[in-house]
Amino acid sequence: MPRLLLFFVLSICLFPISASANAVESLKTFVNKALTFRANFSQTLLDRNFQVIKKASGNMMFERPGKFRWVYDQPYQQLIVGDGDKVWFYDQDLAQVTVHQLDQTLGSTPAALLAGNNTIERDFNLQEIGAQGEMEWLEAIPKNQENAFELIRLGFSQTGKLREMILRDSFGQVTWLIFSETEQNPMLTPDLFQFVPPEGVDVISD
Repeated sequence: MPRLLLFFVLSICLFPISASANAVESLKTFVNKALTFRANFSQTLLDRNFQVIKKASGNMMFERPGKFRWVYDQPYQQLIVGDGDKVWFYDQDLAQVTVHQLDQTLGSTPAALLAGNNTIERDFNLQEIGAQGEMEWLEAIPKNQENAFELIRLGFSQTGKLREMILRDSFGQVTWLIFSETEQNPMLTPDLFQFVPPEGVDVISD
């Protein structure tokens, strides 16, 4: 693992960051004003020893409340769609679709957390943890210990744009998301948040 990446992840996940910030206010503004959102993302998954397990990239979009589309392009093709009622996980390589009720998924995926009206504010205790460079950070600790993540950190630019998201699960694994080419309140067509399983795939539901 590159030394610079290791230092960054350690500083974000283990140590407080100095200086004042307004990340909680940026989050509230983001939740209230970003009714739709679109971005590209890169994702790095690290084990508890901060060794890289895998990297992925793709694009995401959402429409509040509870509708989202998360597309993995590299190194595999996977699609996650939330239609406001259910969440569909489509793995093209396995030719398999898994379906869950949305309310059972809200705390378990980054997409569902970002697409909720007040999911993070309702289900997590928020705390300012300061600024690092041009980024302002907040920490979200779940109120329910059964949540899939034990810690979430969100990084906003000084102009209030969502730039990064770091999630640590109960096994100590860290998911680091970096967003680029972000668009707030783009026009998104309804079909983006609808999913019909392709013919011939296995469908597993709750």
